[in-house]
Amino acid sequence: MISLKEKLESFLVNCEKLVVLGIGNELRGDDSIGPYIIKELENMSMGSNSSDNSNTKTSDKKFNRNIIFIDGGSAPENFTGLIKKENPSHLLIIDAALMGTNPSNVKTIVKDELPNINASTHSMSLSYLIKYLEVDIYFDFLLIGIEPVSMNLGEEISHNVLKSADEVIDILSSLLFD
Repeated sequence: MISLKEKLESFLVNCEKLVVLGIGNELRGDDSIGPYIIKELENMSMGSNSSDNSNTKTSDKKFNRNIIFIDGGSAPENFTGLIKKENPSHLLIIDAALMGTNPSNVKTIVKDELPNINASTHSMSLSYLIKYLEVDIYFDFLLIGIEPVSMNLGEEISHNVLKSADEVIDILSSLLFD
């Protein structure tokens, strides 16, 4: 079985510009996992440390200008103009996805598999979103889906889903930052 890291390494081959789009409603527990991961990666990419207000670099990780992080919230269709403008060679979406696996499982999903999953609580299907973008731009696509435990209104991200998200963050940060 190919690991998540190996799948992402393969996906990122020949990547000239990457858009990482996190999707989810921050008021609905595990559904907020996409925005959570985006915020963590943005903080890492900038080498930020909230407890250090000095101008010294707090991380050995370096921001790569060919990576764009977008918190798409529950309306990723609102960011299609930005994605088209950026014209990425690769689009990576991170979302809570009902994939029929065990809660907190992480799975990579290619474009042809999108109709088989129910991704998050957003109004536009990811399948339609990708088709809409492909009218104007060409890009390699991959979805990182995390099976939610609960997406009830007012809940926090569940412990096991948060643990899976942190593993995804570790893998992505090791691949994306110098």
